[in-house]
Amino acid sequence: MATLDSIPTPSCPLVRSTSTVVPSTETTPSFLIDPKNKSYKHQYANIYFTRLTMLRSAVEERARARWDGLQSEPLHVARVLDIVKSQLCWVIGTVYMDMPLKPNVLEDIGRDHSIPAPPPREKFYCDEDSVMLEDESGRIKLVGNRVSEERLVTGVIVAALGMETPTGDFEVVDMCTAGLATFAEEEILGSDAMDVDVDFSSTRDEYVAVISGLSIGSPSPADAQIQMLVEYLTGEAGGPEDQQLASQITRLIIAGNSLSLEEYMEEGEEDKRPRKFGASAQANFSPHPNLALSAHLHDLISALPVHILPGEDDPSGIILPQQPFPRAMFGKAATFESFYCESNPAWLRVRCDETESSIRNERRTSSSKSNHPPVTRSLLVTSGQPVLDMYKYLPTPPSSLVSIAASTLRWRHVAPTAPDTLWCHPYRDRDPFVLRKTPDIYLVGGMPKFGTKLVGSEDGSGRAGRCCRIVLVPSFSQTGILVLVNLRTLEVQCVDFGVEGLSAGGGEQRSSGDDGDAMAEG
Repeated sequence: MATLDSIPTPSCPLVRSTSTVVPSTETTPSFLIDPKNKSYKHQYANIYFTRLTMLRSAVEERARARWDGLQSEPLHVARVLDIVKSQLCWVIGTVYMDMPLKPNVLEDIGRDHSIPAPPPREKFYCDEDSVMLEDESGRIKLVGNRVSEERLVTGVIVAALGMETPTGDFEVVDMCTAGLATFAEEEILGSDAMDVDVDFSSTRDEYVAVISGLSIGSPSPADAQIQMLVEYLTGEAGGPEDQQLASQITRLIIAGNSLSLEEYMEEGEEDKRPRKFGASAQANFSPHPNLALSAHLHDLISALPVHILPGEDDPSGIILPQQPFPRAMFGKAATFESFYCESNPAWLRVRCDETESSIRNERRTSSSKSNHPPVTRSLLVTSGQPVLDMYKYLPTPPSSLVSIAASTLRWRHVAPTAPDTLWCHPYRDRDPFVLRKTPDIYLVGGMPKFGTKLVGSEDGSGRAGRCCRIVLVPSFSQTGILVLVNLRTLEVQCVDFGVEGLSAGGGEQRSSGDDGDAMAEG
């Protein structure tokens, strides 16, 4: 009689690693709009003046440290209006890009009464663009090679060193921005230099998983990849190594575009409902995509905490900051305390502790290290609209999406092009997009492809200091990519979900090295 080989089973079942959300404090950035301040009666000019006021001192401090030691002894001019011709000086102001191809609201209104608008342009820049520097007193045109090298967009606060020419332009020889702000969280003890090439097989670290662009309900849905994603995160798919890694994922972040904006019908199908004045009598809305999303969320939340952000294509207000989804739209998933509806952008503080589950999982592997001090990480998450909007201002190459995201950290502003070409709330006395602190992890959803980069600060001696990990999260429906970020080392891995014959995913697993600008095609 033939004997059957027994199926190998682990001596101790895997237990998911955990992390906790640290409650926000008065200093924690918030993008929620207070109902008392939901007023649209204010002018958008207040945002620019407030932004300049908030960042002026930081820019001035860096400018003085950079230029006060020059032999020419440049003069600091308080206002643009006070610049004297042929005198070397430096001035602080807000950049405004005068671009003929940039959308104009007055032209849009005029077009509503005449001909249809042309298709939107992929880029705004052209040879006729000019860079202006303005403050509360006036505006002056910036010229020189240094201006084009800086790759600026509207809304950035800069200090410009140079002199006014006889033609009235300001010839720039050097420029300075605010630079990286201090980090929000304390440095991990014993990690003077961040090791991004750590051996994952010998550690039991916690991860956060990030996806974007599920696009449920699109004409080309990625239903198979989404189901594989759910099974992977819940520990129902993959081999022992896959399940081991999945058990280290402490929470999932969905960075926008969960539902598809496109509405479609079967080919040849016509709407036969009665029409009034040529328009459909009823909205062409289907609840099936939202029901499908709610079902997937319910399966995921039973295994790990989930944070969901609205995106450009989601049924949410389009002005930034986008407010959280109503929990009621997600059915049974909304009953879980581990389900978080976040704003876009969102600032999260996540703490990893040495828990009983971590210790139990470490005992299963003799080579595992048990040195896991508590660590708190700050995460800045957006659905990608600001980066995609700034991408239209700059030529590519040399600019790239990941370099633009890095620039926002050095500019200390998440969305500088708002409200010029990016819709935002008309704040009167504050600009919530100003970065008072630098996050440890900067997640940007809605990107066409994966990318990552470490952006570091420098201490007073010029030595490299702490780093922020930037991660561009691609559309899952187009690439099938799930991004994993190690909360302790800031190392990044990609897990691809693919089905043979389908375009999304590739069925591979990748990890990024510390090359500074790692890009992977989906």
